[in-house]
Amino acid sequence: MARVDPYGGYNFAVELDGITRAGFRECSGLGSNQSATEYREGTDKQLSSRKQPGLNTYSDITLSRGFTSDSKLWEWRQKAASGAVERHTISISMLDEAGNAKITWNLFEAWPTSWSGPSLSASSDEIAVEQITLAYERIEVDQWT
Repeated sequence: MARVDPYGGYNFAVELDGITRAGFRECSGLGSNQSATEYREGTDKQLSSRKQPGLNTYSDITLSRGFTSDSKLWEWRQKAASGAVERHTISISMLDEAGNAKITWNLFEAWPTSWSGPSLSASSDEIAVEQITLAYERIEVDQWT
């Protein structure tokens, strides 16, 4: 049987409506959850309640990247903050060592809920980093190879 090695968490790409926006250094929070709703009818003879699937919810994701002169993420957040929420499809692809997409998650109706700028310190030699947090309504796997 062929050995199957895990993919490196450092090798990924983020696209906004099919266009690679920028090289992000981190993507965290990707996930979904479904609550279990307890239910019991008055005529049930069993002494415990039944558990039925509830609503699906999706975790917010946070994207981090080196701060540059590209202000598109800031502008997108400012639109949402002013009440003009602009929703987009976001694709996050896990890449193999050759740079080929192996797993792609599509997040639908995504919009920014928060943006944070870099921490600034004259005594540091670290790269300035901005973060944007996105809410989304649905996730699908486009491919998983």
